[in-house]
Amino acid sequence: MKVAVLGGAGYVGGELLRLLSQHPDITEVLATSRSQAGKAIGEVHPSLAWLDESRFAGLSPGDAARGRDVVFLALEHGESSRVMGDVVDAGAGMIVDLAADFRIQDGRLHEKHYGRHPAPELVHRFRYGLADIVAEGLRGAQAIAAPGCFATAAQLALHGIAELPLAAAPTIFAVTGSSGAGQAPRATTHHPARASNLFAYQVMGHRHEGEILEQWRGWRDDPSASARLMTHAGPFVRGIHATLHAHLREPVADVAQLVRSRFAGRPFVRVVDGAPQLTHVIGSNLALIGAAQSDDGREVQLMCVIDNLIKGAGGQAIQAMNLALGIDERAGLLTAGPFPC
Repeated sequence: MKVAVLGGAGYVGGELLRLLSQHPDITEVLATSRSQAGKAIGEVHPSLAWLDESRFAGLSPGDAARGRDVVFLALEHGESSRVMGDVVDAGAGMIVDLAADFRIQDGRLHEKHYGRHPAPELVHRFRYGLADIVAEGLRGAQAIAAPGCFATAAQLALHGIAELPLAAAPTIFAVTGSSGAGQAPRATTHHPARASNLFAYQVMGHRHEGEILEQWRGWRDDPSASARLMTHAGPFVRGIHATLHAHLREPVADVAQLVRSRFAGRPFVRVVDGAPQLTHVIGSNLALIGAAQSDDGREVQLMCVIDNLIKGAGGQAIQAMNLALGIDERAGLLTAGPFPC
């Protein structure tokens, strides 16, 4: 397969290039970047120095997409909407968008969290690519919207309790590393501001709540179902640790076994004993989930850890591509992460 990565110079773009270069079914990867056009990929992403004969192209999105079997867009939010018409017209076999532009089908929900959609006529083309849950439901998809990083961790936890009788809306307390803010330096990602620090942001309405709510309401078959995501910035580079807490109307006997059954057969989700640790997933496409409950069985707590750049972005996007094409969903994604890290 011939693949293009638009916006390959960022953190997510670098992970896409690393993983795609090891995919057994991919023969050619074209990477584009407006800011780094002409530079060697290994110069921009030093860990990919062995790709230093390849260079970033300065092609337009349409020209880069033409003749490609799959096109990944690793662009900033809003940019995907601006160029998507050209990418679609170029006739690529499949499009996988990693921005938030096409994740939400409900126009009112999208407008609440992101504002008015600049390309609403294209939204219906996209299937939500939550690979570990949608799984075979992605078969044949020609346009996939890859979920957000917080949304991935939160939804994996929520999926574990989706069929339980809840007494109130569940809450998810989540902490992300600084790489989640992207490559451009900001006051909140500058090392002196981030190290030895922990703070909440986008309080009472993180934008990833939109896609979370759309999926959650579908699972619950309840258009008014709610869940609250509480996002925090942590003093580390990679990963997300999300903790879900919920009160039940009726006790559950063994929440861990219930969660295991919900993810039976999913190769990249592991339900572990005790509390999962973030360093156990860094550098991999794994999601680890731990489950606990109160003595009376009426309170449950699920903890989910993922690498935000892989399971929360590039890795999941490739997994969704694999599923859509009907090939082994593990292809290109079996590299183990480093430990300790």
